[in-house]
Amino acid sequence: MTYKVAISFDRCKITSVTCGCGNKDIFYCAHVVALSLYRIRKPDQVKLRLPISETLFQMNRDQLQKFVQYLITAHHTEVLPTAQKLADEILSSNSEINQVHGAPDPTAGASIDDENCWHLDEEQVREQVKLFLSQGGYYGSGKQLNSMFAKVREMLRMRDSNGARMLTLITEQFMADPRLSLWRQQGTGITEKCRQLWDELGALWVCVVLNPHCKLEEKSCWLRQLRKWGEMDVCPLEDGNYGNELPNITNALTQSSGHSQDSLARPRRTVFTRAIEGCDLHWQDSHLQRIISSDFYVSPSYQREGESLLFNSQGQPLWLEHVPTACARVDALRSHGYPREALRLTVAIINTLRLQQQRQLEIYKHQKKELLQRGATTITNLEGWVGHPLNPIGCLFLTLTEACRLEEENCLEISDAGDSKPPVYQHVPVVTGSQDSDESYLSLALEVALMGMGQQRVMPEGLYAQDKVCRNEEQIIARLQDLELDPVLVQTLRKQCILLLEGGPFSGLGEVIHRESVPMHTFAKYLFSALLPHDADLAYKLALRAMRLPVLETTAPSGDVTHPHHLVSVVPSRYPRWFTLGHLESQQCELASTMLTAAKGDMLRLRTVLEAIQKNIHSSSLIFKLAQDAFKIATPADSNSDTTLLNVALELGLQVMRMTLSTLNWRRREMVRWLVTCATEVGVRALVSILQSWYSLFTPTEATSIVAATVMSHNTILRLSLDYPQREELASCARTLALQCAMKDPQNCALSALTLCEKDHIAFETAYQIVIDAASTGMTYTQLFTIARYMEHRGYPLRAFKLASLAMTHLNLAYNQDTHPAINDVLWACALSHSLGKNELAAIIPLVVKSVHCATVLSDILRRCTMTAPGLAGIPGRRNSGKLMSTDKAPLRQLLDATISAYINTTHSRLTHISPRHYGEFIEFLSKARETFLLAQDGHIQFAQFIDNLKQIYKGKKKLMLLVRERFG
Repeated sequence: MTYKVAISFDRCKITSVTCGCGNKDIFYCAHVVALSLYRIRKPDQVKLRLPISETLFQMNRDQLQKFVQYLITAHHTEVLPTAQKLADEILSSNSEINQVHGAPDPTAGASIDDENCWHLDEEQVREQVKLFLSQGGYYGSGKQLNSMFAKVREMLRMRDSNGARMLTLITEQFMADPRLSLWRQQGTGITEKCRQLWDELGALWVCVVLNPHCKLEEKSCWLRQLRKWGEMDVCPLEDGNYGNELPNITNALTQSSGHSQDSLARPRRTVFTRAIEGCDLHWQDSHLQRIISSDFYVSPSYQREGESLLFNSQGQPLWLEHVPTACARVDALRSHGYPREALRLTVAIINTLRLQQQRQLEIYKHQKKELLQRGATTITNLEGWVGHPLNPIGCLFLTLTEACRLEEENCLEISDAGDSKPPVYQHVPVVTGSQDSDESYLSLALEVALMGMGQQRVMPEGLYAQDKVCRNEEQIIARLQDLELDPVLVQTLRKQCILLLEGGPFSGLGEVIHRESVPMHTFAKYLFSALLPHDADLAYKLALRAMRLPVLETTAPSGDVTHPHHLVSVVPSRYPRWFTLGHLESQQCELASTMLTAAKGDMLRLRTVLEAIQKNIHSSSLIFKLAQDAFKIATPADSNSDTTLLNVALELGLQVMRMTLSTLNWRRREMVRWLVTCATEVGVRALVSILQSWYSLFTPTEATSIVAATVMSHNTILRLSLDYPQREELASCARTLALQCAMKDPQNCALSALTLCEKDHIAFETAYQIVIDAASTGMTYTQLFTIARYMEHRGYPLRAFKLASLAMTHLNLAYNQDTHPAINDVLWACALSHSLGKNELAAIIPLVVKSVHCATVLSDILRRCTMTAPGLAGIPGRRNSGKLMSTDKAPLRQLLDATISAYINTTHSRLTHISPRHYGEFIEFLSKARETFLLAQDGHIQFAQFIDNLKQIYKGKKKLMLLVRERFG
């Protein structure tokens, strides 16, 4: 394909392009790029001509006529209409075209005063952003928008004035996103992906307005735009909340208690507020200008005594500005293509931070005694650098590491670059005017990252801000992990870690911290792993210090239930609202797990870690996870178990048992089973110990049905390969436990206790006695029947009979309960009594008559008792007559009478509310009743009277009585 391409350029910039390919994109199509490259590489192949107006000026009247006619002929279909129209206008004396001198010339270039900027297809930018936003972060649209932001950064770095133009177009589309008003109405937060894009947008505007070489009119134009957007009610807020707008203090306020401002008085801070504030900053300060323009700017040596706000004692310049603001300047320099200047300012900021750190250490030394006595501190930074909207630490770190990257291009890092291989760094010495410096930009990068991460700061309010703290921390740590720790960096790491440990209330790892301090677990886990190969003592000291989570340890000071340092608390509560607490606790657990793994085999270290876990971790499920982790590491598949770590796993497991004994926990059964597995792995002494102290660890049911049962199982005995005395000892402990549990909770443990005591006569008898004692009060008929059946199965029929009789006294079956689950038990108990003999049957029948009022069940028992002779069980020492029993004599007579009276009562009950559709069923019921009546000597007379009685009482039910007459006369 051949395309027609036209490019206009002016003062080395392409100012407009057209191409026949019709490609719509923000960037130039391949054909435009090809033509540009051709023009750059082969300038002599593209003929340079005068502007066409100059050529026309040299022609006479005839030549001009000829020129125009040939032009029209060459393109007559396209040009003719325009040519006619222009001819008409030129010939009309008062036309607009005749009011202007001269005529336009597209080949002449722009005039010196005209704007000249790179060509940008504004419509396309709008369309693309709109499309990506409408996809709501799906189909990789978030990535696309991030690459547009990266493009803006690239344009700024090339000092292309379109950077700000493109950002304006992007922002307009973001502000027009229809989801904003929806989210605001619903009071829900913006989605996570979208939030991050808005953050980047805000940060880019800060960069744009801090351009050290922008014109004043540009700045005032941006300020108007930013204010306009910020005033719109859909404009997202800096801390990510729409509903309750929480404070975010730009400048670190000096501490003063009794701050209690009304939330309404607090200014609304949007994502553009920092950029609007940035418009007030300028670069005219002479000290600042000297810092960024020379590596060798130092104070004269004679001025180095005494205090100075401009230089440190080595004469290096300081820059005492609010840290995030100073870092925003660095980001702006870096972004606008001034990397050397950015580095110089970064070094000045780091020197300032170091001085601050020294001064804070001195302050702490004076207050140390008092603070340690109190055990708490009110000193804290209200504004943390990690998770800050301007990302100050990340910015300094990037600026420094970029200077040390081993690459052909010093390219800006693009977030979301995908899984590119980690960067390689080298030490580049810091260029400085003071005495020879052995520092490198790389060691400064590590130092400033550690300083920032270790800063003691209050947890910000609101879910979004808290989440951002975690995210930013993870990003910085990921970058730190790219650094290869050589001796120089290890020295920096050790030095900074010692300073953090000694830093008192200014360090998040100091001895005393504020109750609502951001926890240091994630950071400490990195430090621990990094330090361990080089200085194990320091690594453990630091990680153990970081294990605390004071927000869970103490409640707020008594006089003040609101947040002591947040100017206002929306919900006064004993606990501040830490939305990320779950995540923070799991990080605390990760830190502990890392230490346990490292301390494997070292009993002393393991003890200290164990104490820290027991003191600081308050969630049973997390301690359980640690116990499982320790167990896994202690029992590798391919080698022997590590006893030191196994004991720690067991101890943690025991703590979990004690913690969850009286609280409901859905994982409790799993925890109990796991503990037995762990104790088995530790050995027979551990099993004896948990059996002996069961009451502080398990419920009686767990102790008998899970713990003792598992310990006594064949598998456990095989696993431990025990000798006879050891087996006996375990069995004896299990029996003692069984009897104790049966005493404490006979209802749930009696059967397990009997099972566990089967092999020991005395214990078995004791367990049986416990059941008998508890039967009259504490047990249900179901439990007693279950144990009775177990006794029969074990060959104790008389004991089974005794328990069945006790069970009968607890039972009550009404006339209509003919499908009750206990019916099988009743039939079994009667069959057992019948098989034992006449005396036992005589003993149980009064109990049956008293408990069972259901006619069909009674007649079933009666039928079964008359089918065979009693006493067939053949109890030794008893004679058995072998005769069938008569229903006329006791004990069956009593049962027959009860059955007949149950039939009579049930009949009357059923007739009080019977519907015609149940008539047939009722007649069948009466037929069954007749069979029972006929077992009595005068049964037929009794039944006839009963039927007459019915006809008399229920004569109103004509249809039913007709059916009764038909069947029974």
